[in-house]
Amino acid sequence: MKPKPYMNPYLAGVLLGLLLLATIYITGRGLGASGAFKSLIVAITNMIAPNHASEAMFFKEYNASNPQGPMINWLVFEVIGVVIGAFFSGVLANRVGLKFEKGPRATNTARIITAIIGGLLFGYGSQLGRGCTSGSALSGMAVMSFGGIITMFAIFGSGYALAYFFRKLWLK
Repeated sequence: MKPKPYMNPYLAGVLLGLLLLATIYITGRGLGASGAFKSLIVAITNMIAPNHASEAMFFKEYNASNPQGPMINWLVFEVIGVVIGAFFSGVLANRVGLKFEKGPRATNTARIITAIIGGLLFGYGSQLGRGCTSGSALSGMAVMSFGGIITMFAIFGSGYALAYFFRKLWLK
């Protein structure tokens, strides 16, 4: 069966903007995902190193501000909803399947290593920037935050600058 096209990207952008507006109105905060992963790290640290979690300032403060536990956080449920929604979107568009994507000149090992390094750097950067791209850039720009605007320029600017060096891995 042939895959169906996804939603028109302009319509999807407008719907994302309306969702962001509704989220800010309802919760007083924008969208973001890095907080969910922070909650997961805190929960894992609480399980495997409870002494460290009770002594380190970051974990003490995080646990004190979340008395029901780090996983009872609306950002965790947001990310779970995104994963479930993405799966159903793929099912409806007949695009569900496991596929290893890489350029014709990239090896499997290089693709896996660069994906892991990129993910780690992105996660670390999201903590330095006090949020991921959706939290810092989209939500920041939605409320006309100067920091959000600068973040968006930095994300796209660095993406374009680095793409030049990695393009040979993806192009024929």
